Amino acid sequence: MIETKDIRAVFMGTPDFALATLQELIDSGINLVGVYTQPDRPKGRGKKLTPPPVKELAIQNNIPVFQPNRLRNEESVAQLAALNPDLIVVVAYGQILPKSVLDIPCYGCINVHASLLPRHRGASPINKAIIDGDEVTGVTTMMMDTGLDTGDMLVKREVKIFSEETAGHLHDRLALVGMKKEDGLIDWNLDNTTIHNLVRGLDPWPGAYTSLDGATLKIFDTRLSDEHAQPGTVIKADAEGIVVGCGKGALKINALQLPGKKRLCAADFLRGRALAVGTQL
Repeated sequence: MIETKDIRAVFMGTPDFALATLQELIDSGINLVGVYTQPDRPKGRGKKLTPPPVKELAIQNNIPVFQPNRLRNEESVAQLAALNPDLIVVVAYGQILPKSVLDIPCYGCINVHASLLPRHRGASPINKAIIDGDEVTGVTTMMMDTGLDTGDMLVKREVKIFSEETAGHLHDRLALVGMKKEDGLIDWNLDNTTIHNLVRGLDPWPGAYTSLDGATLKIFDTRLSDEHAQPGTVIKADAEGIVVGCGKGALKINALQLPGKKRLCAADFLRGRALAVGTQL
């Protein structure tokens, strides 16, 4: 079973907006094998070459930094493939990822975009939200495909835009809203398909989770079930899996993980932790 520290991840980002997500990855204990960012650029009156903020944070944490001018050329793709990442996380990188890059990580590429997609796809979504007079914007975390901000959405988080707010102030607030651990909290009142998609989309990182007797319980490898019970109620718990009621239908859980423990299949989990029918998650 894969644990967070065993996941080989690459982060791609450039400006201040990307720092909060990079720091969240660092704090999670994930194995960051590389950070990709834009090349250093001339800045100020003296035109001194200045590193992007993401590069500075990566260096502070002893993470290898890569700054290709064009990610899509063969040499850059080969260099990335040699890192053998399981997962790529992208936040305001500044280059479009070609299919040759999207196909490298086995768990895919996750993008954190500063709008409530599909509104304001592409560049400058924060500025456009204010220019267009939007009262609400937010951040969308999504799987990436070959389109421009068109992949399957995982999590949306709304943020109110204040009447006198500037793009700079909104930028700073949205930067703290990216993909965080709490995005994986399961609402058992939702239908089983929605919860199943959340589990799939956050596997292996950061993981969808619920609560068991006050402890965080991560769940993985789920399947849809036609059984019915009150949302969050354990219907079955045996070697074949743990079935939990949802707002519509139920969800069969095949792998679980308690804090400080390894990810276990349902049978192994139940050998060390009894889970009675009727237990409320």
